[in-house]
Amino acid sequence: MKILLGVSSGIAIYKAVDLISRLRKKGHELKVIMTPNATRLISPVVFSSVGNCPVFVDPFDVRDGWIPHTELSRWADVLVIAPATADTTAKIATGRADNLLTLTALAFNKASKVIVPTMNDRMYGNPITQRNLSVLRDNGWFVLEPDEGFLACGDWGKGRYPDNEVIEEAIYMVTWEKPLKGYRILVTAGPTREYFDPVRFISNASSGKMGYALAKVAKRMGGRVHLISGPVSLSPPPFLDEFVKVVSAEEMRREVLERYEDMDVIVMNAAVADYKPSVYSESKIKKDKENLSLVLERNPDILREIGTKKGRRVLVGFSAETENFEENARKKLKEKNLDIVVVNDVRKTVESDTAEVVILTGDGVKKRVGPYDKEVIAFHVFDTVVDILRRSSGENP
Repeated sequence: MKILLGVSSGIAIYKAVDLISRLRKKGHELKVIMTPNATRLISPVVFSSVGNCPVFVDPFDVRDGWIPHTELSRWADVLVIAPATADTTAKIATGRADNLLTLTALAFNKASKVIVPTMNDRMYGNPITQRNLSVLRDNGWFVLEPDEGFLACGDWGKGRYPDNEVIEEAIYMVTWEKPLKGYRILVTAGPTREYFDPVRFISNASSGKMGYALAKVAKRMGGRVHLISGPVSLSPPPFLDEFVKVVSAEEMRREVLERYEDMDVIVMNAAVADYKPSVYSESKIKKDKENLSLVLERNPDILREIGTKKGRRVLVGFSAETENFEENARKKLKEKNLDIVVVNDVRKTVESDTAEVVILTGDGVKKRVGPYDKEVIAFHVFDTVVDILRRSSGENP
């Protein structure tokens, strides 16, 4: 992707150096525009070196008919301004074009444009700034609101530069196609914990990475995404429509059943414990015995239950196996009334950022995918979902 990063003279400019580093590592093609005042805070050499890219400042740097603002605005797939000061925000909102960045913003006529306003909280809350941001939204800008917290001036309030992970996700949000627009997607993720006393539980090694990748990709593709997650160490993906934390299988079941009727697609990726202790001790069990025996009983099979009542919804299940991969997955596909089952060798994917899977559908499609990053795997899963949705609506896939 061709990303044009605009940098104005906010004190958070140093964080934009990390942003361009992240984007470079993802393999994007980069160019940077700095306002003249931004160069007083950080040298253009820093951005050029970290991003391995050219940096532009002078609107009059015309070479052999190459006019900076017209050519840069034509070149980029997406324009990102981070940080955007109150002054730069006001100029773009009112059509002023007195430096290379505002000239380029005025000439940029594509839908994929992101602005990240960062400033003192009183400046951000000023009705003039809020009016300017409203104008930008009306004109197609994705306005990424600042975080709340301690500001450079020592105040506490809304105006902090967001995490670069969130800005990067905003870039994907505005550039990806939206085949899931209008569809409501429910994703479950992570393990469950089944406690047998106040501090001890049985669980499994699920990290939640695949489920979180699925939720993130579904949102990029335009879906209204609801993520129900067991206990994991991950931060929820940005821009979700709903995020719900649960602990036990019973809690997971309750939250899924409360929402499934309103969903178009249900992706059951959570590694729900098959068994739970049949007896719970209200006090911590003391280690006064050489051996401790636990009696386990079956947890409800949420996937099977949803399969019996899914109607026209697309239902996706996952089959984490250690042997007889495809045979076990096809059995699960049929017995639980799934539209799609994704099978993998659980020994290779737990805690990993990558996966290798086979995607099987009820109408005979078989697709091997990977080894890839789990976000790429998630895209292939939802690409298969989109094919099913299109066929069910009469569209050609």
